[in-house]
Amino acid sequence: MAHRKDFHSSKFAKKNQISFKKMAEFSHDKPAEKFQERSFSIPDRLPVGSMGYLAFPNQTEFLLSELENRFNLTKELLEKAHRYENLFIFENQDLPEVLRGPEPQATPYWCSTVLLEPQLIRFTSIGEAANALKAIQRNWAPYFITAFRRGQLIQEKLPYMNLKPRQFPFTVPASTAGVYTLLDQNTLLASGKTTSTFPAGLIQFVEDHENPPSRAYLKLQEALTQCQATFGTMPQAGQRCFDAGACPGGWTWVLVQQGCKVYAVDRSPLDQRLMDNQLVEFHKHDAFTLLPEELGEFDWICSDVICYPERLLEWIHRWLDSRLCKNMVCTIKMQGEIDWKLIQEFEAIPNSRIFHLHYNKHELTWIHCH
Repeated sequence: MAHRKDFHSSKFAKKNQISFKKMAEFSHDKPAEKFQERSFSIPDRLPVGSMGYLAFPNQTEFLLSELENRFNLTKELLEKAHRYENLFIFENQDLPEVLRGPEPQATPYWCSTVLLEPQLIRFTSIGEAANALKAIQRNWAPYFITAFRRGQLIQEKLPYMNLKPRQFPFTVPASTAGVYTLLDQNTLLASGKTTSTFPAGLIQFVEDHENPPSRAYLKLQEALTQCQATFGTMPQAGQRCFDAGACPGGWTWVLVQQGCKVYAVDRSPLDQRLMDNQLVEFHKHDAFTLLPEELGEFDWICSDVICYPERLLEWIHRWLDSRLCKNMVCTIKMQGEIDWKLIQEFEAIPNSRIFHLHYNKHELTWIHCH
């Protein structure tokens, strides 16, 4: 689809303009070259108390599985939901108590953001649509699934919101971001209240293709951004960090960039650039067999080790019981079907949260900050 370079002459419009490539990022799964107009079934209204769940990119089946197996929604209720690509709208009475209300007790991990007050907005012009959104709140992120050109024009008329990938670290937005999508040329589905301060619930970084020894560094950058957003802290220069299962060194690289002193443990050596770094002390060993009393106190303990969740949980408790660590970031690697009772044991640990990260795959990230 051909399009002009600029739709408006004002500097503001140019700054707020979204390219079709950028729209692809906020359409989650849809490549820019495959944009196609879609038609959706649109109800006359959404009942008060409805909730919307937007799945992470390429994670829709995991979200549906979580809703069924963690929250006990039947297949009939899942099929009853209004589905708009990766966005699912449920009526209040179809959800368990823990998922209801303006401040639900729980949210699905595989949901990038929850639309807490979804509503339908009918409009006849671009300006009318933008004004309707601005009347609800200031910050809006798009989730485009159809009417892409019209959506681009609406976004240009909204107050500027940074939708670009960020350089790590960055200042976490203070207020939540509303989410809207077009269901046809004249109907918006929007929620001014959501559960995430990030656009459509996604944290995206400008990638460094030269310095990190693996792409795993993106997971730790995202996890530490969530640490900052949730607990108000992240690793600082001079702090002592333990990177368990460090090879080839993606997580160690992030910690070194923060100015931390890193004790990196693995059976295989790190990237040579990290082995030569004065902030890195490498120990060839199985990280999970080292006792806390042997290693001493750490400000941060990080693990991206491939292991069964049961073994990870045992190792976490060993360190917490030792009182020799203040903060922990650990990847929970799933082995086949998810054991939700076991995940609840991670969740029950005080001062901790579980996240599914944008840069996670079939895994969760457990974060503990004291």
